[in-house]
Amino acid sequence: MSAAVGVPGSRTVSRIRPRLRRRETGLLVLVGVILVLGSVSLGATQRQLAGQAVTWLPADTGQLVIYLGALVAAHLALVLAGRRSDQVLLPTIGLLGGISLLLMERLPQSLVTQSLAGRSFGLASIQLGWLVLAIAVITIAAIAVRSDAWLRRYKYTWAAAGIVLLLLTFLIGNEVNGALLTITVGPISGQPTELIKVILVIFLAGYLSDFRPLLVGASMRLGPLRLPPVPYLLPMFAMWAMALGIVVIQRDLGAALLFFAVFLALVYIATARASYVVLGLILFVVGSFIAYQLFGTVRDRVDIWLNPFVDASGKGYQVIQSLYAFGRGGIIGTGLGAGLPLVAGRLPIPAIHTDFPFAALGEELGLIGVVAILGLYLVVIERGLRIAASAADDFRALLAAGLTLVVGVQAFIIAAGNLKLIPLTGVTLPFISYGGSSLLANGVVVGLLLALSDRGVEPPPPPRPSRARRPGFLGGRPGGGR
Repeated sequence: MSAAVGVPGSRTVSRIRPRLRRRETGLLVLVGVILVLGSVSLGATQRQLAGQAVTWLPADTGQLVIYLGALVAAHLALVLAGRRSDQVLLPTIGLLGGISLLLMERLPQSLVTQSLAGRSFGLASIQLGWLVLAIAVITIAAIAVRSDAWLRRYKYTWAAAGIVLLLLTFLIGNEVNGALLTITVGPISGQPTELIKVILVIFLAGYLSDFRPLLVGASMRLGPLRLPPVPYLLPMFAMWAMALGIVVIQRDLGAALLFFAVFLALVYIATARASYVVLGLILFVVGSFIAYQLFGTVRDRVDIWLNPFVDASGKGYQVIQSLYAFGRGGIIGTGLGAGLPLVAGRLPIPAIHTDFPFAALGEELGLIGVVAILGLYLVVIERGLRIAASAADDFRALLAAGLTLVVGVQAFIIAAGNLKLIPLTGVTLPFISYGGSSLLANGVVVGLLLALSDRGVEPPPPPRPSRARRPGFLGGRPGGGR
């Protein structure tokens, strides 16, 4: 961290003092051991299935070295920067990303292919590139973000930018599985909703922190509910309603559910008013009923959730195969690379690398692996809420809580969808699903959390006494008297 030394009227001199991150170092070593063992296990299984001699080598040594090297580089950058930030988040995210890399190496590489500079890259190589970029985004944000003024000051600008992105998706977006999700520019495509979730949290944190006293002190009634004056609610609800409405029109149900859940949770965190939660849930039920009646996509998702076996070989096929995958995995799983039996030469679950990675991991890692992965997300949530609880002001607390909810709620939505606990939606599993826009947006989230967790400049160590002033040196008396 930069340590400033100076006296009034003099020019302040700053220097960077590296600071060891011993806890992070130990956890990263553990992450490296786990990923090496996982890669060795995957490599042995793949060679055995291919009829080759089984050797205890990683499935892809080069990719594993690059990924672990990126984590080490991020760690060293944080050490050299001297930031006094959280030391658990990076290893936790590193392990989630490592699991993603192993899963993508295990799946057929032809699921995603891309050519660059005359070379063709498969699924795992592309995912590795996005993972490295996400780690770089985390590191840059954690080190470079020193002030949150540029976030809170321009909250309405951020909100407008988010609405523009959603409108662009509606106008020039590409349809994926019945939903307008992506914008393509040249060889690169991405989902703007991944960035919108971060923008929405920044806006809500800024607005709620500014008007928190007015939102807490209710002055009007709506039946049994006590609410603040409508003028103070309108900008917040307008931003939320516009984002939610456009997303529903685009038929991106996962993003709509994510936005609503984060919005409702942040309002409750800011005000501690149960009446807002009740009103929000009533609006959710009414909106869900209307959406079910008006939109065929919503109706299909709900009907499949209630009974996928009505159309087992059609619309319910993915959900049924996902349940079978969890069943085959049992408690300890089939082992990396030993599950997912092919059906007519294809994987049993379509879009397994984007929408159903949790089911794939459930089959090959079993109940124990699934619980461990959910435990990693709980660690992220715990660290994020700890950062929020120790924040210096309302804005930083709400921002940290909102960013944490983005990861936690998104992980819950996709995991619950794979397990048929809620209707299936199109969101990704953070840091595990394939996809560059998802990885980079979640990288921004974790980077901001690390920046918000910084405890400030560490005081410099007390200066050592000069040799000329040490007691007894050259006949001097203690205290330096003449």
